[in-house]
Amino acid sequence: MNKVIFLSLTLIIFCSSTFSQNTFDFLRLDGSARAGALGGSFVSNNDDADVIFYNPAGMDLLDGNPASFSFVKHLMDINLASLSYSTEFENIGRFGAAIKYINYGNFEGADEFGTKTTEFSAGEFAFVLGYANQLDDDFYYGANVKFIYSGIETRSSTAMAVDLGLHYAIPDKNWNFGFAVLNLGGQLTKYYNTTEDLPLDVVVGLSKKLENLPLRLSVDFHKLNQKRDDFVQRFKAFTVGAEFTLSKVMKLRLGYDNERRSEFKIGTTAGIAGFNAGLGIKVSDYQFDYAYSSLGSVGGLHRVGVSTSL
Repeated sequence: MNKVIFLSLTLIIFCSSTFSQNTFDFLRLDGSARAGALGGSFVSNNDDADVIFYNPAGMDLLDGNPASFSFVKHLMDINLASLSYSTEFENIGRFGAAIKYINYGNFEGADEFGTKTTEFSAGEFAFVLGYANQLDDDFYYGANVKFIYSGIETRSSTAMAVDLGLHYAIPDKNWNFGFAVLNLGGQLTKYYNTTEDLPLDVVVGLSKKLENLPLRLSVDFHKLNQKRDDFVQRFKAFTVGAEFTLSKVMKLRLGYDNERRSEFKIGTTAGIAGFNAGLGIKVSDYQFDYAYSSLGSVGGLHRVGVSTSL
């Protein structure tokens, strides 16, 4: 009965979600180097501890006790780091824990007259606890609970949110399908008197590992809860990823983010904005990942990560 209620609640949220202005937008940033190289196409993933950030249902297909650490060198002095871990409890299910932190650097303070005061910093973090289990044959469900904090100098805001996810696999055909509702919740405390919404995101995606080529393709449709001018525009925020297995120890990854490309378009050109590339190298029991994501003439993001099984 609980599983039926969970499935029904997820579908109701998908149908009724609407878009509004958000705070805590750092939650949308790809911390994982692997996911970043694939353009963020990760909702149908089932073999990476960082799937907790994209679809908690995917955790139930993980083996052992995987752990992952990622670091993102953002623009200017902005840096992002994340840490994830999951483990299985027999006859109970798989649990996961993760944290995502962003630091915006230091700023020079000034009063209303322009007189310099003291320096201050700004940062945000989210602490995540997740659970996943099997709903039916090759059908999985999962949920996260998040505590989110945002601070600027002496002011701060906090929030609570949940993620809900479903994952369906066709093992003999190497198909995986994912559905997730991310950042569903609200503020506990506000910066000022105005209540701001969290960056709610409804995502649907699929991936396929080809039979005759060492290639895994993935496609995600993000922000399906946003109101658009027409039905076709609702699918504007799509991402595509390709992961090539070059050898037992090396993988090449490419990705494309359609919305990012349009956002960073200047005039009639966008350069290579929206395109991503990365490399994964396995050394002993450790997986090392790197990714580069282009923001066109604005610059680019560099991501590094290391993962293993504890």
